[in-house]
Amino acid sequence: MSRLLRAAFILWVLWRRGLDQLVLTGFDHPVLNAVARVLRLGRKLDTPRGQRLRQALEDLGPIFVKLGQVLSTRRDLLPVDIADELALLQDRVPPFSADIAIATIERNLRRPLDDVFASFEREPVASASIAQVHFAVLKDWKGAPKEVAVKVLRPGMTDAIRKDLRLMHMMANWLEAFSEDGRRLKPKEVVAEFDMYLHDELDLVREAASAAQLRRNMEGLDLVLVPEMYWDYSSTEVLVMERMHGVPISQVDKLRAAGVDIPKLARDGVTIFFTQVFRDGFFHADMHPGNIQVSLAPETFGRYISLDFGIVGSLTEVDKEYLAQNFAAFFRRDYKRVAELHIESGWVPATTKVNELEGAVRAVCEPYFDRPLKEISLGMVLLRLFQASRRFNVEIQPQLVLLQKTLLNIEGLGRELDPNLDLWATAKPFLENWMMEQVGPQKLMDQLKFHAPRYAKLVPELPLLLHSYLQQAPTQSTTQLQLEILAEQRRTNRLLQILLSVGLGFVAGLVVMQIVVRFRLF
Repeated sequence: MSRLLRAAFILWVLWRRGLDQLVLTGFDHPVLNAVARVLRLGRKLDTPRGQRLRQALEDLGPIFVKLGQVLSTRRDLLPVDIADELALLQDRVPPFSADIAIATIERNLRRPLDDVFASFEREPVASASIAQVHFAVLKDWKGAPKEVAVKVLRPGMTDAIRKDLRLMHMMANWLEAFSEDGRRLKPKEVVAEFDMYLHDELDLVREAASAAQLRRNMEGLDLVLVPEMYWDYSSTEVLVMERMHGVPISQVDKLRAAGVDIPKLARDGVTIFFTQVFRDGFFHADMHPGNIQVSLAPETFGRYISLDFGIVGSLTEVDKEYLAQNFAAFFRRDYKRVAELHIESGWVPATTKVNELEGAVRAVCEPYFDRPLKEISLGMVLLRLFQASRRFNVEIQPQLVLLQKTLLNIEGLGRELDPNLDLWATAKPFLENWMMEQVGPQKLMDQLKFHAPRYAKLVPELPLLLHSYLQQAPTQSTTQLQLEILAEQRRTNRLLQILLSVGLGFVAGLVVMQIVVRFRLF
């Protein structure tokens, strides 16, 4: 009964906001088309469709707001007007009772609150659809207090998410079954991706692990601070981390008055992002202004402070190579190479004609070169590449969608801080270094080190393998066998000499290739 009531409420909201025009338009069934015409009677819907969709999601509650936020990143699937409107969605959720938060903490830590914290602020500092945050002072086991932020999962979220997700899966099946336009939007895949994303965010231990990984990766860069996670006080529903003190990056006037170098701050943000992407292959994928502060403490003055690690992205070596080569080819206006990369990566069918894909890429990318280089948006370049290849049945990987969304965030933030920011000049060294690492001697040495244990185990087994082979050979005279063994030893010695020569030549060739690639690409 509760599911039926929830489904009825959803349908009523969709009708009230006039979204039946989006849902029913495109169906080829005559009965459904007649229903759509009847439902349009008597309503005046002047606001744009994207705005009405955003308002409907806000009416339906936090889970649907989260869905809209996820959809806003899928610009490769959505019309521009709808994606832009969904990007305005924010979690505006009233906080839940402090008593409930305290009960959740005590249940997860299995101790009274006063045994864990010297003080605990009942008023939350932040409240969102999934969790809310309280400031507290932790009783350290040595007796030294530590200022912490305590993130507590909103109660009842698992049941609410499970019920709404069932309805979303059902609606996605209907949409894909009856609408050709609906099938193009891949609703079942989007809901499945949203399902995974939500369940990941419900596990605060996963978020803590991501934060710890980013903190470890960023050590030594001296550009960003990541809070320390306190594992002894964290669980699936409760996360205790170091409290960070900083000024929200959106308060530019306050930062400027404090003496922060704003243009350098913009460049540092780009450097942090590209370091995470091309060096580590692991990046903070929710770097909007609400999750970024700037430290004014003397020892860390001007450094970024990253918060909220519920969404992170990871890239394989193949992903990084695809991105680096695509960006390099784009800035050389080598659209044929961009098309070839799409095919080589397997993201478009192997039967795709290179010249057709090349023409589509040229049509969307060439207009950028009428602008100064510093005005070219790398995020928009990536987006346009996705959109251009959509009609070629390209399969866009989720990690690249996260990357494109985060890159747009970083570019918007950087140019808001410094309108003259030349993003390409900042990104170029990372692309150059990564490309050189893929063809240089260091890459060869890294591969040899990686495979050394396997080689070390194999070499002592070679005589036994040779002996087994000779035993399986046809019966021959002892003298002939000895001669064959001697010949085999001589061939092995020659083979080792050849391998050594080839290896030295290969290293020398790689050095030359490195110089050539550097000259041709950049």
